[in-house]
Amino acid sequence: MGTRESLAKKVAWISVICNILLTIGKVVIGLYGNSDAVFADGIHSAADVFASIIVLLVIKISNKPADEEHPYGHGKAEVIVSGMVGIILFLVSVYVIYEAIQGFFHPITTPSMLAMWVAIISYAAKEYLYRYSLRKAREQNSKAIEAIAYDHKADIVASIAAAAGVLLSIIGDKLNIHILLYGDKVASIIVAYLIFNIARKMLKEAFDILLERNIELELLEEYKQVVMAFPSVKRIDRIRAREHGHYVLVDLRISIDHSKTIKEGHDLSREIKKRLMEKYQNIEEVLIHLNPYYPE
Repeated sequence: MGTRESLAKKVAWISVICNILLTIGKVVIGLYGNSDAVFADGIHSAADVFASIIVLLVIKISNKPADEEHPYGHGKAEVIVSGMVGIILFLVSVYVIYEAIQGFFHPITTPSMLAMWVAIISYAAKEYLYRYSLRKAREQNSKAIEAIAYDHKADIVASIAAAAGVLLSIIGDKLNIHILLYGDKVASIIVAYLIFNIARKMLKEAFDILLERNIELELLEEYKQVVMAFPSVKRIDRIRAREHGHYVLVDLRISIDHSKTIKEGHDLSREIKKRLMEKYQNIEEVLIHLNPYYPE
């Protein structure tokens, strides 16, 4: 747990430092370079800074072991953070759309070339951070780190859209093509949509876990195959599993021969639990209920 916590903190701190630098660059250049798209991208990076700080505060809580008051552990703390990040991104998307629409009713100003280069630099930085964060999230099965990775993903496409919008506006000004002057405004709306889409996915996943939605049927089927590989298991009466942040809890009801002793049933349950947890590292607990099986 110590290694997992320190890695999550490392990823979060890298995200915080990079996003602070990108926020300052994009907001300042967006304002003085007359680019709504780059400025909007900067606001998104500012939201990322806030989100990363929240993750840093909650990582220690989510890695606490189970206790008397929280017998299933504290894993859902990460899910709550993921949901909070989703809400932040949703609010950011609404703000950016509002500002973009307002821009259509004001005189159009051509963005500077510097604004486009800032967007390109942001893209390169975010592409690296996204790949790095997602790899670490999958290695540690961390919802908190995954939330940071998705933030970076939203910034990748947002930076591309911002750079394209600035470039179109500059071309429109040079070639005197009036419609292209609105490229920066349109790009800021595209940025807002991309941010909204990431927020929607994050909120859906957070709600699914908080409402204890069953895990994917394909994975549940794999669990069944592991259990049925034991000859003493006559039938699986019920199996369900739910994510609890970065780990999974499994509930299992199986039927074994009615003549089996309590000790035999206990030993079988222990072996099933052991095999499941060995094969699937993210399974934290397996609760098994035994039913008597009577041959027809």
